[in-house]
Order: sequence, then structure tokens, then C-alpha cells
Amino acid sequence: MELISAHDRGILRQRAQIQLDYANSPQNKIILKKWLAQAEGRRESPPIRLLFSNFTHEVVTPRLKCEGEQARRIEAVLLGRLVGRELFDDDTPIPPTFDMTWRTHVRPFGIEATITRAAGPNAQGFHIDPVISDLASELDKLRGGSFGVDREATICHRELLEDVLGDILPVHMVMGSLPGGITNPLVHLMGMEAYYMAMFDCPDAVHEAMEMATRIYEQYYDFLEKEQLLLPTNGLTPLAQESFAFTDELPGDRVTKTTECWGFLESQETTAVSADTFGEFVFPYQQRLVDRFGLLSYGCCERVDAIWTEYLSKWSKLRKLSVSPFNNEPLIGEFLRGRRIVYYCKPRAEFVTHAGPLNDEAITAYFKGVCEAASGCIFEIAQREVGTIFGDFERGRHYVRLAREAVDSYWRP
Repeated sequence: MELISAHDRGILRQRAQIQLDYANSPQNKIILKKWLAQAEGRRESPPIRLLFSNFTHEVVTPRLKCEGEQARRIEAVLLGRLVGRELFDDDTPIPPTFDMTWRTHVRPFGIEATITRAAGPNAQGFHIDPVISDLASELDKLRGGSFGVDREATICHRELLEDVLGDILPVHMVMGSLPGGITNPLVHLMGMEAYYMAMFDCPDAVHEAMEMATRIYEQYYDFLEKEQLLLPTNGLTPLAQESFAFTDELPGDRVTKTTECWGFLESQETTAVSADTFGEFVFPYQQRLVDRFGLLSYGCCERVDAIWTEYLSKWSKLRKLSVSPFNNEPLIGEFLRGRRIVYYCKPRAEFVTHAGPLNDEAITAYFKGVCEAASGCIFEIAQREVGTIFGDFERGRHYVRLAREAVDSYWRP
């Protein structure tokens, strides 16, 4: 294991102290009240956040001061924890701990995808180079999905963290929401067009592939239970889609079954098929995974309005629904109004990524519509899919301020 120099250790400890100060600040207590209201199903002032996962090169990388590779990775985590609060003044809550996870993995299929990524700094585009050209004849290539844990690497990393900064930020083991994605890894193996044609040309093969992956996830959940790797998914622990697992419906101390934990599912790859097709090829397999969860967060960028009535609405465990701009947002508001399901709003990103000064009037008008659609719902705003703020932190801060002003003016509990 790479040693951390005295120079880098000093920087990490300074960063850790800054996080602790933020965690203990009066502002953090105000923010936590918003999340606790959501946890208890109360319709109060929603948390608003500008998420930076697609532009870390602007808000994290340039601010790194450590020299060693391992120290820089730890520093990046510490800086990333504070981006929302330090740079954007959003509603990202800060824990008084350094959180880490078990190094587990699950792969639903036994073959690796081949992806060609766009060149250039922070390029987001990619091309799928199919490793499956005919699903019916190459189905056996998919067999052999796997899962496991690297206990030794996890323990070694924890010991390092405890040695460097544990007296400032206690190292805290957390677990994210249980995964269960199937259509995304399948499309990454065969391409979107081939996947869509397969549902028509060889439906039995598609069902068998879905069955394979579902069994791997079920076995993975069994493995987590048997190996005592499950941890509470509550409070400040991470929830997929860059949210948090606040709830009063799941244990916050000790868990032994996956039915005591959050799970996450999505199927954005099937957003262009009919509701009936989704119901035939996706929903039955997702249902089996939902049965293993305690609560469910659902969706990425797909349309959920078209599959709500016949499918998603049937899940009593659903507590957070991703609402991307591709949906009929007022209709989703009607579906969720009065329910204990978070309207997890992902606003259109072009208002903040478009070059030039922010158009305050257009942004306010857009958020007015979003807030009216989500009125009467448990509401959360997470501006995702942002590729750049042109290195202008004030741009991000001003955008958050406009969103907050719109919520104050137009959202009604």
C-alpha cells in the first residue's frame, strides 16, 4: 500500500477538519431538517442541489493539493463532500464522519462490454461496440454472472483512513441502495437497436437473459445476508441517483435482511417501447427484485408517466420516483400528489450549461412550471446531467439561488 507523506497527511487532516466544521454548523442543522421532513413523509421546504458528478474536473480536480496518488483519491472524496455547500450553497447535508463502503461487486452477465469513449477533456459521449450480435445464438455468452467482496482491501483502506484522519472524522461503514439494473448492462453488450429487435425476433432469448440476470441479483442479495455485509440504508447514507436514504420506515442501526434496505431499479433503455412491452419483458423481473427490498427508489432519465398506472403504481414500497424532463411533469404530479413518494425532480440542464450569462427570466419561468407540477408532493430537486459550469462557481451558486426563489414563490405543500 502506498504510504501517505507528512505533507499530504497534513492537507488531508485540514480537509477533514473543514468537513467536521461544516457538519457541526448551524446551517447543516437547518438543511438536515429538510431531509428529516422528507424521511417522515412531511411536505415541507424541499432540498435543492446542483450535482457535479459530470464536471468534477472543474470543482474538484483543480483544487487538489496532495501529491501522492492515494492521498489525492482521499482528498477528492473530502472535497467532493463539500462542493454543494462550499461552492454552491445548496442543500447537501454534511456528515461528521468519513464514509466508506465494503468493496463488493455484482455483474449480472458473464461477459464484459466494450465501450469506445469520446476523446477530449471530460468528454461524455461513448459508443457501444457490441460483443453480442445475435442474442438467440449467442445467449450462452451471457452466462456466468458473478458477485463477491474484497474484504482485505476494504479493511486495509479503513485502517489507513483511521490512521490519517480517524481522530477528526471517524470512519463510518455505509452501504448504498441495493442494485438491480438489467436492461442497461444488456444494452451495453448488444447495442440498443439489436436489443429492441430482439424483443420482436427472439422474445424467448430476451426473457432468458432477463432471468439469468435476475437470478444473479437474487443470489447476490443472499450472499450479502449470509456474509453479514448488509448495513443500514438510512439517513446520510447514499441512495442511487445521487440522493440520500433518509426514512423512518427502515432500521437505522442493524440490518440482517435485504428487506430492511433501500433498493434501486431503472430501465431507461426501454423508454421507447410500449407500456405493454415493458410489462412483458421488464416488470416481472423487477418485481422479483422489489420483493427483496425494504423500500424502492426508481428511475433514471426514462419516462415513467407511461408505465405508472399499470405497473409502477403497484409497488407499495416505492418511495422515490425520478422525474426527468422527458415526462409529462404535471401528470406525474397528479399521480404522486398526496402519496408518500418523493417527486425526485431532475430539471433540464441546458439553462445552466448554455454558454453566456444565465437567463434568469427563462430559468425562473421553467422552475415555476416544475414547482407547480410538484405542488402537493414530497419534493426534491437535484440538478443532474450538468457537464460544465465553465469553471464559474458563482454561476452554480446563482442557479441554486434562482431555483430556491422559485420554490419559495410557486411550490405549495
